[in-house]
Amino acid sequence: MSIAAYKRTISDTEAPRQIERRVLVQVTSRLESGHVDYDAAETSGERLEILSNGLREDVWQNERVWLAFKADLAEPENALSPDLRAGLLSLAMWVERHSQGVLAGEKKVKPLIDINKTIINGLAGRAFSTTE
Repeated sequence: MSIAAYKRTISDTEAPRQIERRVLVQVTSRLESGHVDYDAAETSGERLEILSNGLREDVWQNERVWLAFKADLAEPENALSPDLRAGLLSLAMWVERHSQGVLAGEKKVKPLIDINKTIINGLAGRAFSTTE
């Protein structure tokens, strides 16, 4: 099956919320697999070394997902309520700033994971929780 046909099948069978949730689950799983050592590192030099071993790409992938959310939220056709859009746009900007801090070796990864899990739970219609 070609990639185009696969994408068409996904878009025909999954609602946008399901796609967003699936993408967030994937990127969050990748962040979780590398964050413990990074967050426990005592110096930015140690963190930068851990980033260079693959975590940098995972953090950047997460940031790209949030940049896509931000672009979608800014579209006039977005059907979410203005208050929800504003809150999610603010969150997307926070993720962007925090991600840059992580990539500089200054911030921890765990808050990004917690935010993602909260949104994942919301997209699944569950109560917001960071303990999933």
